[in-house]
Parts: sequence; C-alpha cells; structure tokens
Amino acid sequence: QVQLLESGGGLVQAGGSLRLSCAASGRTFSSHAVGWFRQAPGMEREFVVVIRSGGATYYADSVKGRFTISRDNAKNTVYLQMNSLKPEDTAVYYCGAEADYLWGTAYYANWKRYSNWGQGTQVTVSS
Repeated sequence: QVQLLESGGGLVQAGGSLRLSCAASGRTFSSHAVGWFRQAPGMEREFVVVIRSGGATYYADSVKGRFTISRDNAKNTVYLQMNSLKPEDTAVYYCGAEADYLWGTAYYANWKRYSNWGQGTQVTVSS
C-alpha cells in the first residue's frame, strides 16, 4: 500500500506555469509506476502522463511539449512541471501509483489500473 499526497495546485493565468508534487509513503515507491490524471466537472478522469519505475515516460498528446514529469526516488516524490497552461487544463489533478510489472506503457494510461490515489489538487487556468 502506498499513500499519496498531491500539492502545488492553484490559480494561474493562461500561459503561466505550475509545478505539482506527488509525495508518497512506502518503501516500495521506486518500483511503482506513477501516473498523473485529471478530472474536470462532469467528465471522466483523463490520462495526463505516466512515469515508469525505470524512468520511461508517456504523455497524452494534449500536454506533450508543455508538461514534464520527473521522479526523485530518494524523496519518494514525483513532480509534474506544467508550462504554457491553457484554460482547458483546468481540472482536479490526481496522482496514482501502481506496482510496475513491466506491462506495456499503455496499460498505465488507464486510470482503472491504479489502486493507490491521492486526494487531488485543483488547477485553475484563467483566460
């Protein structure tokens, strides 16, 4: 079991930047894939990006080139740097962690694969 805590959300103008953090408890965090997902009101949870235990990453097309995920296993933390934010990026952002069993990356782009979630952090981008 991994407990997750997101932070770093807030209100920013279009074109601005935010950095989200996902801090985890648990000694096995380094062997987990960690994904960021977002959910706008009335919408299904949407894949944003995932980072595998070995460091490989996979981004949704909508954020490619604007968002960057990284992980610091010594700090049990995954970061999401979000640049050039757009109003359509407005959502609650969640991080999820799941043991990395070396499935294909697309496996971890599905939020239903994750058994560990944080409480979410609100990101609001004004136009």
